[in-house]
Amino acid sequence: MRRGISAVAMAAAIVLGVTACGGSGSDDKSDKGTAAKDPAAVSGTITYWDTSDAKNEAPTYQALIKDFEAKYPKIKVNYQNVDFTTVEQKFKAAAQSGKGAPDVVRTDVGLIPEYASLHYIAPLDGTAALTDTQDFVAGPLDTTKYEGKSYGVPSVTDTLGLLYNKDIFAKAGITKPPATWDELIADSATIKAKVPGVAGTYVNPDSYFLFPLLFGEGADLADPTAKKITINSPEAVKAVTEAKKVYDTSSLKVDFASAYDNMQTSFKTGKVAMLIQGPWSVGDDLTGSAFQGKEANLGYAPVPAGTTGKALAPTGGHDLAVYQGSKNLDAAYLFTQFMTSSASQQTIALKNGTLPTRTSAYTAEVLKNQTIAGFKPIMDTARPRVALPQVGSLFTPLQQEYIKILQGKSSVQSGLDAAAKEFGKLLPGYSVQ
Repeated sequence: MRRGISAVAMAAAIVLGVTACGGSGSDDKSDKGTAAKDPAAVSGTITYWDTSDAKNEAPTYQALIKDFEAKYPKIKVNYQNVDFTTVEQKFKAAAQSGKGAPDVVRTDVGLIPEYASLHYIAPLDGTAALTDTQDFVAGPLDTTKYEGKSYGVPSVTDTLGLLYNKDIFAKAGITKPPATWDELIADSATIKAKVPGVAGTYVNPDSYFLFPLLFGEGADLADPTAKKITINSPEAVKAVTEAKKVYDTSSLKVDFASAYDNMQTSFKTGKVAMLIQGPWSVGDDLTGSAFQGKEANLGYAPVPAGTTGKALAPTGGHDLAVYQGSKNLDAAYLFTQFMTSSASQQTIALKNGTLPTRTSAYTAEVLKNQTIAGFKPIMDTARPRVALPQVGSLFTPLQQEYIKILQGKSSVQSGLDAAAKEFGKLLPGYSVQ
């Protein structure tokens, strides 16, 4: 799973105001009770679209499906692995036409508000799909919400943290990871002076990676309650000014055409000491000369805090959602419940190394995985993106302006003003400062 791809995928055009032809068109018509009252009586065939890595992760889900069918022999699951980069448009097309949509789909958490607003997916509160909600980690559970209802069940989760090279820190005489952006800049200067040829960090120009800075200043993309675009607010200007400062003082020169790949290569070969990254990158990190055979050399810490004193990063990952037009809602609910149970999440974590969304799934055995153990405390402060159907489409104009700002082709204020103007075209009824 690669966050850069996720942001691009989410930036696809949104068709608003369309009701799913195959859906009921009403949130209140879903059958919420049969599966919970007598699960053993539920029968039928359901189709599941899984977007996990087909080679390395999917076998774990396929094995769990066999366990599900053994527990519920009257239910059959038609498993289909769909490429992550194409599933959004494929699901939208199927749901809109009412033909070919799966009963259950694994979806990026950022797409829940859009699918819910279009009535493509069913509300799950009170159904068999969403049980023991107190056991879910707060950040992932919050990603399922749209206008007061839950439209998904957290399946796997992630966030952004600070990954660092302990050997480089030791050579520079740095004893702990930076807790603020100013400390990151100071540590980068120390590293540059004491460890020749090594830069402090590599700034990822993907706009998703701006969230820790925005959240750290109390800023966000927009305010749905006030129907106001806030990406050019004073708080956001302060956040992006800090990002520009980090880029100018502490980053290895960025190749904007291949930023993600070059960022990874630079870190895993020991040319940069720190990265803002997610758990999805660790497998790749450990293949580099800086960490191969030396997994303990990789350090984990929360993202640096902004001037609010808060170290906040976005909640990512995937939820399972149920197609509102499913002819077998009860079976879909039971399948979703089974695949997101604590036992299933422990299995997935042990086999695939992904972070569970249930607190009870962080067992001693699961926490032997250093990546999961490293990110577990970081997850405690993760928070969802603003719950707007159009949130995915906002990344593209923001990223275009962010790159201009980093390259010095636009000032922070003028760049964010331009992004806000583009946001206004995507958010009808919202005011633009």
